[in-house]
Amino acid sequence: MREWTMQKPLRTRSVGGTLALGQMICELLPAPKLVVLRGDLGAGKTTLVKGMAAALGAHVDEVTSPTFTLVHEYAGRKTRLIHLDLYRLEREEEIEGLGLWEMADAADALVVVEWGDKFASVMERADAEIAMGQGEIKNERLFEVRWR
Repeated sequence: MREWTMQKPLRTRSVGGTLALGQMICELLPAPKLVVLRGDLGAGKTTLVKGMAAALGAHVDEVTSPTFTLVHEYAGRKTRLIHLDLYRLEREEEIEGLGLWEMADAADALVVVEWGDKFASVMERADAEIAMGQGEIKNERLFEVRWR
């Protein structure tokens, strides 16, 4: 796996803060990018994606976790946000069937993948990863953004 060359720790203490952080991340990691989200269930991954969608001009009310559908796409003003959840996949071959590499190669797409760290091929192609975790107080979330 390639090494990350840049790194930034961040923290939020509310849902609103996580939404705002999603907007900032779109500025930090503009499309085209393949971004892996790491974090346990309930870490705030979908909330972060809602903030990213808002920054791109997509309808945030439509943003939900793609756990069962695997892929959701949101049309922004100039950039598409493609949100995938690979939690239910078990083999590398299943990724090929999703068309992930074609999505990641699209010049107008910011591709955000939950549970992508389960697959070496996804991590090798990733431009960035965002590790998320619970902080010490209620609603506090810790983020480690790494990119190359």
